[in-house]
Amino acid sequence: MERISRKKSIIYVTLIIFLLFVLVDIYYETNVFKVNKVHFKSNKLDSDSRIKLIQLSDLHAKVFGDNNQKLIHTIKNQQPDVIVITGDIIDRKTKRFHDVFHLVEELTSFQQHVYFVSGNHEWGNNLKNELLIGLEQRGVHMLNNDSTEMMIKGMTLNLVGIDDVSTNHEDMKKAFNNVNTKEYTVLLSHSPGVTDKYVEIDADLILSGHTHGGQVRLPLIGPIVAPDEGLFPKKDKGVYQLKENQHLYIDSGLGTSLLPVRFLNQSQLSVIEITN
Repeated sequence: MERISRKKSIIYVTLIIFLLFVLVDIYYETNVFKVNKVHFKSNKLDSDSRIKLIQLSDLHAKVFGDNNQKLIHTIKNQQPDVIVITGDIIDRKTKRFHDVFHLVEELTSFQQHVYFVSGNHEWGNNLKNELLIGLEQRGVHMLNNDSTEMMIKGMTLNLVGIDDVSTNHEDMKKAFNNVNTKEYTVLLSHSPGVTDKYVEIDADLILSGHTHGGQVRLPLIGPIVAPDEGLFPKKDKGVYQLKENQHLYIDSGLGTSLLPVRFLNQSQLSVIEITN
């Protein structure tokens, strides 16, 4: 009987330790973000050249630190050439945009190149137009089915943006109209499903979000579910080579949806460097 009691005690203690680990991991990975760095190369850039983009995705109105100061401070310290926001900056139920507006006001105060494309949660929010107008008033450039050409350190960079593919609001023809794709071209699309829907995309790099990296991942199994990708998604986060000189990058995002939980999948923003 004594041996059985000891075994039970060991099992109970082990379960408690495991539960504590899970709870600590959930809290940490949901509320403490990391900086994920990725690097791409292209002969379209001059030798010894370097362009740095920061990608923010799927914030879902979450706040990191007082007035998002942790997020703002991290982005500013990276000294990006361009900041791109790839949708779902709010949740479909968000009614007040104070935190989001304060965030973009701070970003546009030190970086004029801040660009935005809508996600499914913007389209699901009845106050979407109020949000988009507010972002524009604070210096954010809308790229919903539109493009822009800019000079970064003497090099030409094309940014093309499409409205949300997962809700069928994209217009690829309009977005790529008059884009000179001989120059390095980045496509912003909230959903990575754009690469399944369109076989030929005239962009060197496609930046997406939407999946949250599966949000909850299990050891050896990986992501459980992702929006539009279903159970055990093949495209959940990270870099995917589509062609010899074309890549898709899926950022796993900063926020959460449905449940405010991340497990084995830390919140993140991405620093994307492009060189020759």
